[in-house]
Amino acid sequence: MYVVHIHVTSNGFNRLHSSRKIRAELRRTFASGRTKSVAWRQQQLLQLARLIQENADAFADALNSDLGKPRFEVHLAEVSLTTERCIICAKKVAEWAADEDRSDQGEDWQKGWKQIVRKEPKGVALIIAPWNYPLILSLQPLYGAISAGCCAVIKTSEIAPAYSRLLAELVPKYLDNDAFRVIEGAVPEITRLLELQWDHIFYTGNGRVARVIATAAARHLTPLTLELGGKSPAIIDPEADIDLAAKRILYGKTQNAGQLCVSPDYILCPKSVVPTLIASLKKHAASFWPEGSSLKSSSFGRIVSNAHFNRLSSILERTRGKVVYGGGKDLDGSIDLAGRPRGLEMTILVLEKEYWDDDALLGEELFGPLLPILPVEDVNEAIQFVKSRDHPLVLYAFCKSEETKKQILDNTISGNIVFGDTFQQMPLNQVPFGGVGESGYGRQILRYSFNEFSYERAVVDIPNSAEDLLGPIRYAPYTQDKFDILCKPFDIPKVDDL
Repeated sequence: MYVVHIHVTSNGFNRLHSSRKIRAELRRTFASGRTKSVAWRQQQLLQLARLIQENADAFADALNSDLGKPRFEVHLAEVSLTTERCIICAKKVAEWAADEDRSDQGEDWQKGWKQIVRKEPKGVALIIAPWNYPLILSLQPLYGAISAGCCAVIKTSEIAPAYSRLLAELVPKYLDNDAFRVIEGAVPEITRLLELQWDHIFYTGNGRVARVIATAAARHLTPLTLELGGKSPAIIDPEADIDLAAKRILYGKTQNAGQLCVSPDYILCPKSVVPTLIASLKKHAASFWPEGSSLKSSSFGRIVSNAHFNRLSSILERTRGKVVYGGGKDLDGSIDLAGRPRGLEMTILVLEKEYWDDDALLGEELFGPLLPILPVEDVNEAIQFVKSRDHPLVLYAFCKSEETKKQILDNTISGNIVFGDTFQQMPLNQVPFGGVGESGYGRQILRYSFNEFSYERAVVDIPNSAEDLLGPIRYAPYTQDKFDILCKPFDIPKVDDL
């Protein structure tokens, strides 16, 4: 495998390997049939797990350099989880890829036919990974592509350069050189890639860029997985354990300093318990960061770039929300060798209803350590607020009664819904993860990742002996007798009799 550092001249030509050449080479590998072997897939999956295990500390160092991400978070949420899932895939891929015999199903006159559902790889995939959780969000789609029997190009994010460089160095040492490529670069490189036809594109990021990718994919009718985000709310029922809800919401919000697609974006809390919620959030913040501020803690990440720091700072400057905790900035650039400001304190605000229509806090996804509380009258108003906005990737709710849970579940739409906690749906291996509407489409995690990169191919083998039953009556000329035999007697009940 080649590590591709693309340099683009004025005419967009890649001095080392053109994107077109890379794709052609991967297509030749796929066409050879090598990647369809279950044994090959298993070996590549175990090699991917080995890649992560043997370089876990290097990944932690890279993500700390790029994001100021605590080593604990890297190992817990990215290294360990991705390694485990690669190994599970290696154990399960033979089962997932096995043909399904449906020959015993259907009408009696079809029983002699061989009917199989075959799981086929789509071909050569393009994986476009983000910067915020770069390891799991590049390698989770990759293990799905490998499991399905696909070749893949992994386009890493230039915003996480240390991780991107490390992955580009490691992949050729562990994976099949002819089946997988890493491409580094920025807008010119991804633009070049999107000019080409791929058999599947898996993109993780935001809706604005997703529209560009979907438009490019539409030119080639390329199927897509879009793992996006949006403003994921947390609804609090006044009968819930407010103190525990505060602790768990704050935990989910502080992962990677809030730079996470499933981070709780805002809280919808009944007015009657807002003071209790604020007091609990402050109490738990003090226990999370005994140094006195999240900015002084090695357990709290930093903002990835000047652009994102300035965007979040602008939101804080423009909002009419009242800061009740935090709000500070680290202007010393504690993790940035160039001395640029990257630190933003965990900040909790209260935004009153009169400002909901146009406040900066309720515009785009916050994607940072800003946590607004929106006081509502009750759970009903919270539900109506959620319904009035784009469908979130995940909806969090803290409720005591099963009736309230059902009310929220029945009256909202979201990619996922989690009762009683935040972020903890991510380690689950048994359920799918993905969005709906503006938060994306497609599903991933283990078998669901396999499904994204494969398709079901119907294989039907009709024996010559079927001619004895159908041959005399199905061919033209069509007569009333043939009509009476083939079209009338089917035992289809009348709708009115059901």
